[in-house]
Amino acid sequence: MSAWPQLGITPGPVLRVFGMRRSGNHAVINWLARNAPEGRSLFFNNCTPGRKPFETYRAIEIDGVRVAGHGGNPVKHAAKAGDGTMLMFSYEDVMPNDRRKRPVSVDVDEAAISHDVVICRGFLNWAASLLKKVQGNEAFTAPQRVAIVLKALGGYANMLELAIAETELGVVVIRYEDWMNDAAYRAGVLGRLGFETRDDGLGEVQRYGKGSSFQAEAGAVEELNTLDRWKEMKDDPEYKIVMWLAAQDLALCDKLEKVYPGDAERLVRLRQDGTAGKAPQNNSAQDTAPAQILRRN
Repeated sequence: MSAWPQLGITPGPVLRVFGMRRSGNHAVINWLARNAPEGRSLFFNNCTPGRKPFETYRAIEIDGVRVAGHGGNPVKHAAKAGDGTMLMFSYEDVMPNDRRKRPVSVDVDEAAISHDVVICRGFLNWAASLLKKVQGNEAFTAPQRVAIVLKALGGYANMLELAIAETELGVVVIRYEDWMNDAAYRAGVLGRLGFETRDDGLGEVQRYGKGSSFQAEAGAVEELNTLDRWKEMKDDPEYKIVMWLAAQDLALCDKLEKVYPGDAERLVRLRQDGTAGKAPQNNSAQDTAPAQILRRN
């Protein structure tokens, strides 16, 4: 498939990006756009799964700059981007391994997609960020907030499956913690995608979803304390409930052990004796945690 008739152009590399909400999706996506071949990119944000992506997006960006919201003319903007531009479209809270009656991307030839990219974030920090975001909506009660996070665990577990079988499945998993901390890791990801490093910076905080759940005024990604979000929520009663219930999900903990073993160890300790114990160093929540940081509420 040399051209995408839905858009009227022949793009260069095509990336389909998946990520759970509050996983640093837009920071990583903006970085991918800045490092696209020749710096040229066309991005459709947050498409609706099970429908045509270029009819259900929430926003369009050209070269990392937002040019339209939902209802914009995709053909017109694709023409502005031109042939050869990197095409990228994203999904939130859905993974390519979800069991669905319809394909995730309707009327898209998957053979024409260069790479499926999965953005992965450690469990403790992801749950803390998601809960904090939901707590900002006064329309939700405490039980509703907890239920929203628990419902998202299914998608998170699917994400872990993809990270575990990354090589076998041929997906490109980007671990948010490593992406934040390690320039060599970022260069390695770009190499896997066939991109050269054009811009190694982490970029500005993206304002989709109102930006950071914790630091609304932060301007640069480097300013975000994203690796310690769980510390800011460790005494929150709702967060404790979420952690204790997640600890009872043996299948989730088994998958987590293979991807974020430090987080898995905390949940195992919590399930066994109601405490998280002293936490080891790992790339999800790096610290030495005091006893009972996640004790039963």
